[in-house]
Amino acid sequence: MTVLVISPDYASHLLPLASIASAWQRRGERVVVATGEATDSIVQQFGYERAHLQLGRGSNPGVIRPGEQPREEGASLRGFFDATRLGMVPTLRYQAEERLTDLMWQPVIKAMETIAVVESVQPTTVIVDHLAFSARLGLVSAGIPYVDVVLGHPSALPVEGELYGFPPAWPRVFDPAARSVDELRALCEWVSASFTAEWNAALADLNPSATPTRSAFAETGDLLLFNYPVELSDPNRAAGLPDHTHLGSTLRDDSGDAEVEAWLESSSDPYVYVSFGSFLSVRDDVLGVVADALRNAGVRAAIATGSGSRDRLGDIPPGWLVREYLPQVSLLRGASAAVTHGGNNSVTEAVTFAVPLLVLPFSTDQFAAAAALERAGFGEALDPNTATAGTIEAAVRRLIAPSYPGRAALEAVAEGLEQVPGPERAFRAVAAATAGVPLAR
Repeated sequence: MTVLVISPDYASHLLPLASIASAWQRRGERVVVATGEATDSIVQQFGYERAHLQLGRGSNPGVIRPGEQPREEGASLRGFFDATRLGMVPTLRYQAEERLTDLMWQPVIKAMETIAVVESVQPTTVIVDHLAFSARLGLVSAGIPYVDVVLGHPSALPVEGELYGFPPAWPRVFDPAARSVDELRALCEWVSASFTAEWNAALADLNPSATPTRSAFAETGDLLLFNYPVELSDPNRAAGLPDHTHLGSTLRDDSGDAEVEAWLESSSDPYVYVSFGSFLSVRDDVLGVVADALRNAGVRAAIATGSGSRDRLGDIPPGWLVREYLPQVSLLRGASAAVTHGGNNSVTEAVTFAVPLLVLPFSTDQFAAAAALERAGFGEALDPNTATAGTIEAAVRRLIAPSYPGRAALEAVAEGLEQVPGPERAFRAVAAATAGVPLAR
């Protein structure tokens, strides 16, 4: 039996998808990953085969830099980074305007290439990143069943009354003007209609007899999985979704880094893990403020600088671990708290180890994720553009305190995720669907 995983050429997307497939690998099944060349090393690390499929004009092997991307993609990234400095609404507006090129690139061509990969690999199970719209378009047009994995806060799949790119909720610290919010909603409505029209036009080109969709952003596969803890999803949204299951998280084994293991063994003092992911680490101005806060708090820190400059952190205290890239799972396992942008991997992995989070959200579903963490009592949120070293320090002190109010609830969630890990939940969901058993919500 063969599992085919289809992923954009981005490490942050491929890592959880590859981890899901490990449940099939452990059972002796063949795993093939259809993705681009940039993430080939990740495919090899998991011991999988790779079929070439480039689903976007850009790529990201783990740390992204605009100068290393094709010209148009580099310009788009620089525009995005500039928008994050202006705040929540300007960033979401910029992303909405870019949506037709960054989510459905060369739809007919890539759809046909996806079909060709499926015909070549002959998989028994197809697992696809929900945001790989061109690939999913191909599967839909050819009538190929697939498992649809939403990587990100569940609101990345809008239900009735919601709009893709318009957060259904955002943290208390953000208070945008009503007019700007209304303008963002109007833009997202226009983008949704345009995106759907492009999907339907490409679908008609690929298969003239196919049924057009009312909303391309709301399209789902035959089996729907959320790579997110159910405790961070809004229960009121469930009725608007097809049968689905929450995986919680999809951990990978990133142990074996001698320097990190030596650092962990060198002290039993509490430490805070800091990372803004592979994209937003470029905001090293904010990383610098976080470093000031942790120095003032006198707390040990492990900081992944990504594409940011180490110099922006100031003087590195003895006992800190600072590198461009750090094994996140290994470090979250023992962290007392984490400071993050609120990306999918950071949130889900931190919750798996009952680590309280300070979220400084910059874009997309990170605002909904931060709001969900606040609502569940699993963390706090601050505006990355206005947070001071003092407000960050105070938040970190609250989070690392043994008396932090959300700690008991976090530990209960973590215990459940440890008992049945995400990849195993995915395998069981596929097996249940194959047997005709309804998915657990």
